[in-house]
Amino acid sequence: MRSIFPSGKLILALIALVLASFLTAVPSRALEPVSISRDDTAIDLRPAVDIHRGQGRSFQVATVPGADGIVRRIEIEANSPDASGNWAVFALANNTDEQIDRLVVAPHFRLVGSGIVWPDLGSQRIASITPSQGFALERQPSSDADVFLVTLDPGAIVTFVAELTAPNLPDIRLWEPNAYKDTINAFTLYRGIVLGISGLLAVFLTILFVVKGSAMFPATAALAWAVLAYICIDFDFWQKLVPILPGQERMWRAGTEVALAFTLVVFLYAYLNLNRWHGLLSIFTVLWLAALGTLGAVAAFDPVIASGIARLSLAATAVVGLGLIATFAAQGFDRAIMLIPTWCLILLWLVAAWMTTTGRIDNDIIQPALGGGLVLIVLLIGFTVMQHAFAGGGFAQGLLSDMERRSLALAGSGDAIFDWDVSRDRIFAGADGDALAGMPVASMNGPARDWLPILHPDDRDRFRLTLDTILEHRRGRISQEFRLRDEDGHYHWMALRARPVLGSDGEVARCVGTLKDVTERKKAEERLLHDALHDQLTGLPNRELFMDRLDAIGVLAATRPDVHPTVFVIDLDRFKQVNDDFGIATGDTILLTLGRRLKRLLKPEDSLARLGSDQFGLILLSQTEVGAVAAFAERLRDGIKAPIAFANREIVLTGAIGLTGWTESSSPEEVLKEAELAMYEAKRGGGDRIEPFRPSYRSAGYGRLQVESDLRRAFERNELSLAFQPIIRLDGEETAGFEALLRWEHPRRGAISPTEFVPIAESTGLIVQLGQFALEEAARRLSDWHRMTGNQKLFMSVNISSRQLIRQDLIADVRTVLERYRLPPGSLKLELTESIVMDNPERSAQLLTRLRSLGVGLSLDDFGTGYSSLAYLMGFPFDTLKIDQSFLKNNSQPQRPIILHSIVTMAHDLGLQVVAEGVETDADVVLLRQLNCEYAQSFMFSQPMTAEQARKALHDHMAGLKRAS
Repeated sequence: MRSIFPSGKLILALIALVLASFLTAVPSRALEPVSISRDDTAIDLRPAVDIHRGQGRSFQVATVPGADGIVRRIEIEANSPDASGNWAVFALANNTDEQIDRLVVAPHFRLVGSGIVWPDLGSQRIASITPSQGFALERQPSSDADVFLVTLDPGAIVTFVAELTAPNLPDIRLWEPNAYKDTINAFTLYRGIVLGISGLLAVFLTILFVVKGSAMFPATAALAWAVLAYICIDFDFWQKLVPILPGQERMWRAGTEVALAFTLVVFLYAYLNLNRWHGLLSIFTVLWLAALGTLGAVAAFDPVIASGIARLSLAATAVVGLGLIATFAAQGFDRAIMLIPTWCLILLWLVAAWMTTTGRIDNDIIQPALGGGLVLIVLLIGFTVMQHAFAGGGFAQGLLSDMERRSLALAGSGDAIFDWDVSRDRIFAGADGDALAGMPVASMNGPARDWLPILHPDDRDRFRLTLDTILEHRRGRISQEFRLRDEDGHYHWMALRARPVLGSDGEVARCVGTLKDVTERKKAEERLLHDALHDQLTGLPNRELFMDRLDAIGVLAATRPDVHPTVFVIDLDRFKQVNDDFGIATGDTILLTLGRRLKRLLKPEDSLARLGSDQFGLILLSQTEVGAVAAFAERLRDGIKAPIAFANREIVLTGAIGLTGWTESSSPEEVLKEAELAMYEAKRGGGDRIEPFRPSYRSAGYGRLQVESDLRRAFERNELSLAFQPIIRLDGEETAGFEALLRWEHPRRGAISPTEFVPIAESTGLIVQLGQFALEEAARRLSDWHRMTGNQKLFMSVNISSRQLIRQDLIADVRTVLERYRLPPGSLKLELTESIVMDNPERSAQLLTRLRSLGVGLSLDDFGTGYSSLAYLMGFPFDTLKIDQSFLKNNSQPQRPIILHSIVTMAHDLGLQVVAEGVETDADVVLLRQLNCEYAQSFMFSQPMTAEQARKALHDHMAGLKRAS
């Protein structure tokens, strides 16, 4: 045996050697493969990349299991002579049945997260990429990024090993080639515009320096050239001017940042004339500039240190400059006062740059936006110094009297003067400019009655009543818009803003104000109103106007027995195929043709609307007999089927037509839904059919699975939104806050009630995603309204489901939105029902306590429908109680007011505020005020509003308060 096998010690040594070699080359396991589909345009690969440092020139890795489930091991040799020994591994999977081409893009420089003191100034990131199967990826030409073309076969799962030339890989993405090209082109256009503006600005300021020899002008021109150089480097334009060898871009980038810091100090020193204030400031500035000049030389040897110090110098310059500007502005130094807006913008830019370099802002827009911000700063500085260039370096000398200031302001506004001498009954209307061009000025200057013939007949009584009211009340303001006929017979909208001037006897002596031609604004408003209610392509009413007409016809049908409307919904069959075969432009032309064709079949009392892309709605009033309605439906069908001649071809379309009649209990939404269900039944039958509605279609319409499927796609299609129900403070009847309500606008079914989709969302787990959407959107809107109104007490209530309450992430989600939108404590309220809280009282109490500690308000919703025990619920940290609407809607029962009084009293004794739901009458409001109930919420005060409607209501209320003050 000894002649065959080595000794035992030798065997152990060999085993140890093998294990050691195995452990030193343990194959690294890549992360899970990134699934690629044809619809993906850009995928961030950073979470899926595994980076290995210090692995030497040879690197082994175990591949991700392929479609056959086999794990393979590959060994990669470095291609570059100066290999860093750093490797990156990731895997991609093509789960489609088509070959997919993608670009792996790793930018050389990314400002986001680059750091401040030891910044990452960019370099080549990837030397080569080797796949687990096939040849090394082909590098694509690009000056500012490492770009490699990847081709994935159908069903392939490929592991990629990238040889890194730098220790860090700040960004790596997988792009669809056309999308990447479009993105680059979009940024190229923006960069070209900014570079052009910056270049022109630098040249202009240089010319200004030649014209005016003051020291501030060359300093400003130097700053402009430094900014131009910086954005040339940042926008990858410098290498088109100066050839840059690989690795030199860091030196140039650091150099431009040092130049930017240097010229900003020079500008501040020259602009504020610091040499005349104190000698120490001059010495300190010279030393600072000398240090920055030395730093410019350091940039050639150690760009990282030079860039870090330059960035710190920019921040120090901004802080020191703020102190100097504030000090000199307090002393009345004109230059310091004029520099305040620009310096505030510099501070804002530096804060944004700090948030970017530290990774607090992470998007692709911020870096070019900061470059544009620098140009804007130089532009403002240029305006400031031009004031000195053309105004002698200071503000205009002398003070204006109040009368002169008002006269100049009126002349600057371009408005005409309106002066009515009441005692003489003479109106003077005139202007220096063309404010009354084309108007019959002769008729406007004279007695007030001379205005009546040139006023629009519909506006004459209102104009006369306005003037009489001012004379009678002897106070108030005139704010009227009316139409005046010009010399050519056309009417112009004029806005009159005036106020009375009282004489010594207390009567109105004059009425003085301004006239302004607002015709263009009125036309714009009319166009906006028309566009909001009509389809842009066909000019037909859209869904909103169609629903409004349905509502009006419903009221008419309820009062007149001879009105029996029939509602049609028409959907074109296979219209998508027309767009695919002939193009969208042809499809639009066909839709326009069909719209006109269908319109010709109607009588004046009928109504046609475009409800969707290829869907039309029709209200038929001209025919009421069953036979006549059926014949009309056949004419509709034949009208759709009639050939359409296009480009020497005939296109024949068919349509699925659903119709339903109107009943006394029908609502517009129900009628439209019935017609749509009938239309869907016609489409299920193969199209080109006319289908009247049958009650059985309700159950055969949209099943639970279909609703769930549509709801999942609703997030991607932005079909979900929030409506905002105002919560009114009863003491003053002002809006104290809003309740956020989920809304789903289905592309075919229209608005779907929350009572239909919320239970499905709760049973499938989608309620968590719905709740996160509502929480995020409500917090964003509330933050916007806080900034707009300045009212930090405005609050927002968001409903929380049982699924959200049991999740561990609820605390984190709430904390995130509070920090992201900086909401003040108590402004965000979470509403929970009694049944949700009592499902798990112990856990609910702990979770609600933690939420309350975050500064979130807690509201107990629908009180009175569950346990209804304040004594039992007082263990929970609620601050608001919402009384269910049933206590007010059935107030005719004598015991209801007593119960309501008891609930409000007990809630106040426990320190809870009370919100009453379902207020219907003024008597309810009086009763609640007597009970000291703080808030009310019902349709009596306001219907739920869209975000824009709510914003406008708050804006109008704020404007009203300002006018009142």
